[in-house]
Amino acid sequence: MTGTLLRVDAATVRFGARAALDEVSVDAAAHEIVCVLGPSGSGKSTLLRTVAGLQALDGGRVLLDGADQRGVPAHRRGVGLMFQDHQLFPQRDVGGNVAFGPRMHGMPRQDRERRTAELLDLVGLPGAAARPVATLSGGEQQRVALARALASEPRLLMLDEPLGQLDRSLRERLVVELRRLFGQLGTTVLAVTHDQGEAFALADRVVVMRDGRIVRSGTPLEVWQQPGSEFVARFLGFDNITDAVVSGGVAVTAWGKLAVPDGTPDGEHRLLVRPSGVRLGPADGAGPRCEVVSRTFRGGHVGVLLQPAQGPALEAECALRDAPEIGARVGAVFAPEDVVVLARSAVRAAPGERPAAG
Repeated sequence: MTGTLLRVDAATVRFGARAALDEVSVDAAAHEIVCVLGPSGSGKSTLLRTVAGLQALDGGRVLLDGADQRGVPAHRRGVGLMFQDHQLFPQRDVGGNVAFGPRMHGMPRQDRERRTAELLDLVGLPGAAARPVATLSGGEQQRVALARALASEPRLLMLDEPLGQLDRSLRERLVVELRRLFGQLGTTVLAVTHDQGEAFALADRVVVMRDGRIVRSGTPLEVWQQPGSEFVARFLGFDNITDAVVSGGVAVTAWGKLAVPDGTPDGEHRLLVRPSGVRLGPADGAGPRCEVVSRTFRGGHVGVLLQPAQGPALEAECALRDAPEIGARVGAVFAPEDVVVLARSAVRAAPGERPAAG
């Protein structure tokens, strides 16, 4: 991926006294898939609308291919936008929906029909051009909306909670197909979602927002391995977090002593232990003695919630065949490679985090 196609520079949007975007800077290279992740109200949809030209800026700027978009209306920015609710035209058939953009841009009918057929093949709906929209399932409507967004060959495709209305199994299948399709087409994508699984499966780079600011940015692996702050860790679903006092590479916590990564400075810290790093053993073995209070089945593994005699609850992961029964007493030991030191600041990015804009 070379060349910056999108650059958002210190974008600020205010609604009264509240800053929906607070000097947000982010970019996307050509052919890159960037997913903006965050809870409701974090500013991610406002960022998307700002780039699309649907929301005016109170400060900062948006550049596409180096050109400032201030004053450029939405329909002249050369971007595609797909919403969560599809917004298909019910009075048009599938082909009419997909061909709408090219028709508005004056593409000849024969070319429109060829482009529509190609896109319907790409999204897995070959020969569906004549089907009424009302006969489509939710997943099929999502595919038609995607084909329509791609039909005008936008230089940037933006997705607003693209799979939010679909059931989980269908979302998991479609996100894999979307990743393949965008790679095949070389599409540059800016997507927003509150679903971390969706973002991590789709993105080349993940940007996490909170209260109108970017708090973490990096590849999916970077963000997963080093959330940076307690807010990001908890948003990603990690709850094994506790206070710690570090001295000489060892942290004293309510769960006992834990090894910490090399180079961790002495002093007070907040620590995360990933569930995969909590290993179960006999109750009279090493580590704190815990009671199993619940089990959650998650496909090929089980999430086990433990209540130690002291300290906050712990979540562990184990294979289905190894999952202890509720009420069982077990010991817990901690894998050093799954212990992460978190920054105390929950809003500003931690030192050493990759900046959101290049």
